[in-house]
Amino acid sequence: MWNRLNKSMMVCQMMFGLSFYGVMVILTRFFLEDLGYSEADTMMVVGAFSSIGPLFAIAGGFIADKFLGAYRSLTLAYGGFAAGYTLLVLGASTTNISLSLVGIALASYSRGLMSPSYPSLFKRTFTTEEEFENGYPVNYSVNNIGALFGQYLFPMFVLAIGFNGSFMLSASMAFIAFVILVISRKPLLSVGADIDQQPVSPKNMAAFIGISLSMIGLVFFMFSNMDIGKNIVYVIGAAAIGYFISLMIKANKSDALKMGTILIMTVLTTAFFVYYGQMMTSMTMVTINTMRGDLFGFIPIAPEASMAMNPLWCIVGGPLIAMTFSSLEKRKINFSTATKVGFAFILTAIAFGILTAAVMSVGPDVVIRPEVFLAIHFFQALAEVIVGSMVVAFILSVAPKHIENFSVSLFSVAIALSGIVGAVFSTSIALEKGQEITQEIVQNVYGGYFSTLTILAVVMVVVALMASRIIRIMLKSSEAAQDVVTAPAES
Repeated sequence: MWNRLNKSMMVCQMMFGLSFYGVMVILTRFFLEDLGYSEADTMMVVGAFSSIGPLFAIAGGFIADKFLGAYRSLTLAYGGFAAGYTLLVLGASTTNISLSLVGIALASYSRGLMSPSYPSLFKRTFTTEEEFENGYPVNYSVNNIGALFGQYLFPMFVLAIGFNGSFMLSASMAFIAFVILVISRKPLLSVGADIDQQPVSPKNMAAFIGISLSMIGLVFFMFSNMDIGKNIVYVIGAAAIGYFISLMIKANKSDALKMGTILIMTVLTTAFFVYYGQMMTSMTMVTINTMRGDLFGFIPIAPEASMAMNPLWCIVGGPLIAMTFSSLEKRKINFSTATKVGFAFILTAIAFGILTAAVMSVGPDVVIRPEVFLAIHFFQALAEVIVGSMVVAFILSVAPKHIENFSVSLFSVAIALSGIVGAVFSTSIALEKGQEITQEIVQNVYGGYFSTLTILAVVMVVVALMASRIIRIMLKSSEAAQDVVTAPAES
């Protein structure tokens, strides 16, 4: 099952996890301290950085399918990461906001270029579909291992080598991945799709360059003008969903009903990832302002590195969730995907309930121990594993084959929309620059915000369970409509 090609690609994935999430975890302090951004503006930029990449996966998939192929798209994506992080080095060295924003714009676009290309090419390095299905979860764990070490170590690297040195380290790791892909060019092309094995025409290359420059310019504009940028995300997301609805209207009744269930799941996914996005925005701001001490008294951890607890628990939670549902299925206990999303919201409500209790009971010293955030991330990571691993599988199981890839892209649209919406919500707890953190502020500002999110998570449990019943009815109606269509043909 394993060979040099898929192993080398997983090394690239490890480099991505280390470099991208390492940059993400230190961006908050970089914008606050070096670039002088306010808390509100910082949360908007970091929230956008975490979400805009998935949105541009739609463009990345189009480029890979029509112009370059998966191999070239993936290789150029890693080259883009290296270039983007290098621009961040220059931005940090000169305290240049424009260079820094171009750097994260290029990295965001490269993520969108990479997202659809990597799994497509990785799949072709396996002999059978079964081998790929067994191997891909390992690849997911490798990415989370990279994210874990990146998020834990980079805040410490900043103390030793500064922001510019840390960004250079990320650029170096992305460049290593780029070199690995260049060295593996011939064997990867040999297993690639037809478009990978054909030369790129000057027309296609010109189209790629034009689209890429336009996309990077658009992302830069969005980061530079977040008030307008967030509306652009809404427009792109609404356009993608609107196009999907137009296809649903034109489809036959059976397919239309199935597509309707995808829309319902997209809404649930968007709501869930609003909570997930708090990890990069409001929760990071809370940890920077309140989390003090070593984990369990002996594991040093920087406040912004609390995000590293998420991939740690994801690594543990993946097998745990898989074994739990597998054990239930052996006992003939089967839950629909929407019901499982309801379970995810229960876990989310517990996580934010713990956070609410922590900030409401904070003492005069305004200190929250790291162990509290470890517990919070445990429940939220389990919820993430459920939604992240099962919603895409549901979409693939019901989507009409001729729009399968576009249907899956709605998952990325949901992540992008939720990232911006979550960042907007987070700005409600932003404090003025230099404002002193007091017990009253933590209890009233943070406590009120997270208690509201906890209550809404409980509401979403009910909504998800109701949606589960509606989806089940729609799928039964779809099967009945399909039977009506096929019956005359069989007779």
